[in-house]
Amino acid sequence: MAAFQDPNQEISALKEELLRTQLAYRMATEMCQFKAGFLARISHELRSPLNSLIGLQQLILSDLCEDAAEEREFVAQANASAMRMVAFMDAILNVARTEYGTNRLNIQPVQLAHVLTHVDELTRLQAADRNLPLDIEKPAPEIYVLTDSHWLKQVLMNLVDTPLKLMREGRVCVSIHPDPSAGYVHIQIEDQRPYSAWSEPIDLLQSAPKTDEQPNGNSILSPGLNLLAIHTLLELMKGRLELLAVPSPNQESNLTRVQCSIPLATR
Repeated sequence: MAAFQDPNQEISALKEELLRTQLAYRMATEMCQFKAGFLARISHELRSPLNSLIGLQQLILSDLCEDAAEEREFVAQANASAMRMVAFMDAILNVARTEYGTNRLNIQPVQLAHVLTHVDELTRLQAADRNLPLDIEKPAPEIYVLTDSHWLKQVLMNLVDTPLKLMREGRVCVSIHPDPSAGYVHIQIEDQRPYSAWSEPIDLLQSAPKTDEQPNGNSILSPGLNLLAIHTLLELMKGRLELLAVPSPNQESNLTRVQCSIPLATR
């Protein structure tokens, strides 16, 4: 005789499954849109430092500097804009070369605790400077993942560093969830951000360029391009990036949770 199943439990399970499907669809849609507008994004990101470089050079060529000291200052600012463009292109090319096999991944068993210790050291100071609590859970030392140590550290650092740069208040939490039955360890990054901060404008071709736009702080890639780079690198390492929770559009702040899944190394 078949066991009786509570209708309320069945409805609850269906709702949870529907929510997971909606979030997965949302992440897939975002990635497709990011990739479709990739060239537009690259042009948009390069426009700011390029405009700054051209503007400074025009001031110098027009003899509008008050003295040699001001001219030297403008040259230094122009050089900084040029170096920013080089750093941006290097970041993009490194991911592209890895995707097409020019930069080979060094996939091997890596102690996850060792990687997260480095991530903690590299992001702790910024969290303290912005007065934002940062909690990074240390996994058990026997947990090893099959990955490229350098790129995994870069992926996790970007996932932690981006909300630290964008948030004014709240906390960032990193938790570890091993799943031996699935052969993965899930790393969840939670933060409190408004909905608009997570979702970038996609159709950059529709917006008029801003000639006076200034570089966005010290970051090399925008949050959208960072997310695309992370998604690409994780796929190359047989991992995946999932969106588990996002803020409600009707609320100013809520919980944003992304999950980075890495294959467990069998010992």
